[in-house]
Amino acid sequence: MYQAKIMALLFVAGDQGISEKDLADLLEIDRAALRQSVEQLKIKLMSDVESGIMLEEFNTSYKLITKSEYSELLTKYFKTGLGTKLSQAALEVLSIIAYRQPITRIEVDEIRGVQSSGSINTLLARKLIKENGKKDVIGHPNLYVVTDEFFDYFGIKNIKELPKIEKFEDYKEE
Repeated sequence: MYQAKIMALLFVAGDQGISEKDLADLLEIDRAALRQSVEQLKIKLMSDVESGIMLEEFNTSYKLITKSEYSELLTKYFKTGLGTKLSQAALEVLSIIAYRQPITRIEVDEIRGVQSSGSINTLLARKLIKENGKKDVIGHPNLYVVTDEFFDYFGIKNIKELPKIEKFEDYKEE
């Protein structure tokens, strides 16, 4: 019953994964019931020859990962450059970070109105952003800034070369 919900949550969480406690809280079930559902889902995904993903536990967190037998295909995909295009969501997050840095993921989420951890993970993996300390508030969330790779990617030398944000504030769709 919970397997589809677990998969949906883990898919959205991306590389970050979700802790057992957080998954149980989100699904409003006890940890024993969660572990049982997770174990059933692990077996289901592993035995499904039509599925390229599996569920793994890392310490106390769960993640969806690709099956190792597809590593050669995935390497080929990334070598073609097809995996280098940024999604609209990733571009939005990157723009927000570039203009508002240093900024936390929660602050990015508030600006966008949607959860941004998947895009942040993508941008971190591509080294377009990096963690740059912690914000001095409860929980001490990571602060993100753009990297030298960001400047290379967009062919600019520094942040001052970005278009002035005021140009966008007056823009209205007709």
